[in-house]
Amino acid sequence: MEKKPNVQQINIELDESVSGGEYSNFVVVTHSPAEFVMDFTRLLPGVPKAKIHSRIVMAPPHVKAFLRALGENIKKFESKHGEIKIPGQDRFSGFGVKPPKGSLPN
Repeated sequence: MEKKPNVQQINIELDESVSGGEYSNFVVVTHSPAEFVMDFTRLLPGVPKAKIHSRIVMAPPHVKAFLRALGENIKKFESKHGEIKIPGQDRFSGFGVKPPKGSLPN
C-alpha cells in the first residue's frame, strides 16, 4: 500500500472590493532582518508625485516562494507570448521625472 502525502487544501476567497485589482507600474522594495516590504505605486506622465497604493509585508521565506512562483509564471507567459522586453536602465525616462536623489530607501 502506497502512502499519499497529506495535502492541505486552502480555500481562498476573493472579496468584491479587491477583485478589480490595483494597477502598479513601480515598486520600491526594502527589507529588515525579519521582513521584506514592497510599496506599490503608479508613475504617470506629467504627475510629479506618486502615492503608494498598496504595501505588502512578507517574511523572507514567503518572499523567496513568491519569487519562485513569479519566475515559473514568467517562463509560462514567455513560452506562450514571447520574451518580455525590459526597458533601458533609466526606468523613469518614459515619465519625464526622476525621483529626487536620496528619496528612495535602497
